[in-house]
Amino acid sequence: MSTLAATAETLRVPAAVDLAAVVVGALTGGLLAAREGFAVSGVLLLAVSGGLGGGLIRDVLLAAGPPVALTNPAYLPTVAITAAVTFYFSGWLSRLNPLLVALDALTLGLFTVIGAQKAQLAGLPSASVVFIGTLTAVGGAVIRDVLLAQRADIVQPGPYNAVAALLGATALTVLAGPAGLAPIPVALLVIGLVATLRVLAVWRGWEAPVAVDL
Repeated sequence: MSTLAATAETLRVPAAVDLAAVVVGALTGGLLAAREGFAVSGVLLLAVSGGLGGGLIRDVLLAAGPPVALTNPAYLPTVAITAAVTFYFSGWLSRLNPLLVALDALTLGLFTVIGAQKAQLAGLPSASVVFIGTLTAVGGAVIRDVLLAQRADIVQPGPYNAVAALLGATALTVLAGPAGLAPIPVALLVIGLVATLRVLAVWRGWEAPVAVDL
């Protein structure tokens, strides 16, 4: 079975779930901007990068027409509303940190799956599928850190983020590719895997491995 045929049936994310994932990403960026004392434009910019940044990078690399973030009429208004909420209620939202960590973990898994499946549908080789899936999940955080003029969070020791996305994208590529399993069950499994790894890393204090000089 070819890769394209195997992924003809991909995970169709309900619009409400898709928007919820964008909201969680925007909340993460907007809250960080609010805590740093940014102006309203800075809060909005970091909310856009957190909610839509990974998808924008993915769609530009896949060159499949205008990015979905620009063609979907609901995305930008949703991010703008989320930015306004973080601008005025950052203190209250900060009290919901455990819930936000769990939602962020689910969002990480969801973005990983969406990115990897789009790359598979484009007929890209396995390594590229893993790359696109991982980049979709963490691309927004990279843009955010660039805007903050700081070293990207994903390259520093800390709870699994890029590592969880990388493992999830790899699992999806193998299970929905050479293993030939049905794409939708694989997608749900990968979302659970990525989310669980992320939450456990935060809860247990696991850190991504650093370079070892042998």
